[in-house]
Amino acid sequence: MARLTGTRPVATRRWGCAAAFLLLLFTVQAAQKADFSGDATAATINHSLTLLQRLQELLQNGNGSDSVLRVRSAASDEPKVFHTHQLLLSLQSEVFESLLRNQSVVTLYEPPETAALFEKFIRYLYCGGVSILLHQAIPMHQLASKYRVWGLQRGVAEYMRTHLASESSQGHVVGWYHYAVRVGDAALQESCLQFLAWNLSAVLGSAEWGSVSVELLLLLLERSDLVLHSELELYTAVEGWLSRRQPEAPVAERVLRAIRYPMIAPSQLFRLQAQSAVLARHRGAVQDLLFQAFQFHAASPLHFAKYFDVNCSMFLPRNYLAPSWGSQWVITNPARDDRSTSFQTQLGPSSHDAGKRVTWNVLFSPRWLPVSLRPVYSDSVAGAIQPVRIEDGRPRLVITPAMSSPDFAGVSFQKTVLVGVRQQGRVLVKHAYSFHQSSDEAADFLVHADLQKRTSEYLIDNSLHLHIIIKPVYHSLIKVKK
Repeated sequence: MARLTGTRPVATRRWGCAAAFLLLLFTVQAAQKADFSGDATAATINHSLTLLQRLQELLQNGNGSDSVLRVRSAASDEPKVFHTHQLLLSLQSEVFESLLRNQSVVTLYEPPETAALFEKFIRYLYCGGVSILLHQAIPMHQLASKYRVWGLQRGVAEYMRTHLASESSQGHVVGWYHYAVRVGDAALQESCLQFLAWNLSAVLGSAEWGSVSVELLLLLLERSDLVLHSELELYTAVEGWLSRRQPEAPVAERVLRAIRYPMIAPSQLFRLQAQSAVLARHRGAVQDLLFQAFQFHAASPLHFAKYFDVNCSMFLPRNYLAPSWGSQWVITNPARDDRSTSFQTQLGPSSHDAGKRVTWNVLFSPRWLPVSLRPVYSDSVAGAIQPVRIEDGRPRLVITPAMSSPDFAGVSFQKTVLVGVRQQGRVLVKHAYSFHQSSDEAADFLVHADLQKRTSEYLIDNSLHLHIIIKPVYHSLIKVKK
């Protein structure tokens, strides 16, 4: 093999190699796309795997190389040297096309993380495929972005969106979110944020909780769709974050004011005031919220609503998993027939309503048919009815109170159904369905689920794992000026 020393190889040798590559590519394409005009003896001869193998050998052995990449990194004194082929690099990357236009030896400077993956990256340019691990996603995305290999960039971003639930020792979703913000990937950013919101309890107890930025923490705290055991669990985690990070006072106070103190029972609030060092340090910043929370628990909701605006996030429950807010329901073999269950929740978050219970009836139907698809008798064929297929139906979940009471005045009930899925050995929330306040069911419930398949991503061991959450929301019935 000829060694390159910085001078440009002979043009005939370079373009002779390029012509060979193109001939191989065009031969395969012609075999795959030829129009056989309906000839029954036609067949496709596909040697694309052989072509890929030969391209790998070209990279590995450097045969016919007409360019050299020298990759330097602070982690090593010796550069990594790759004997490459200008045509293949230029086909995949406009950056390499520009770099190799007037020179055959190029020195590249890469951080240690991306330098470690550069061989994988170059192999992708030759073969169109690469395997990566969770910790390699960000540096591979950086390489794809830097050298403008758009197909690889999109592929890595999709890998990240579909592997949020994968288990890793230190966690990765928080880091991926921060990276998505830096590079401006809005889709990945939203996917990470949604995963963190729906699986916050798992994140609170992991090593990555300490790496959450102020901006991300505040974004999470303002959401009402956070899934966690209770507001007290959230406060405890925030207290740990503040103790570890020690932000400036204005930041700490902004974080503490995002806690929904009315959702914490008075006995727990008293304990926090007596024992929380963080709360003692910033008591002045949240004293008004604590006082308002005690008033909320002491008065009847209707009386409290006369003087305070209860239609704000402070008085709106999040998706709490504690038994007083809902119930788990595991439906075995959900494609078989209709099921029903019942459970009780407390009337509202106020201590005034804590002892009052609401009974809920739930009906699940795996093959409910809309009116437009229900069978009807036809006069054209005597006594015949339109055939109905099982797959025409869709799952339906109806949640209704088993009773009515004067206590319901000023209270509406928002319902949320979480669907648990198993990914990488862990049960996590991947789907959440919210009901309109005036409805007893979610219009899009499991609309894309195929419960007939045992391998459905909505099922765990052929069972549907649901968690139904009831969120009581108080409303002002009488407007009275303060």
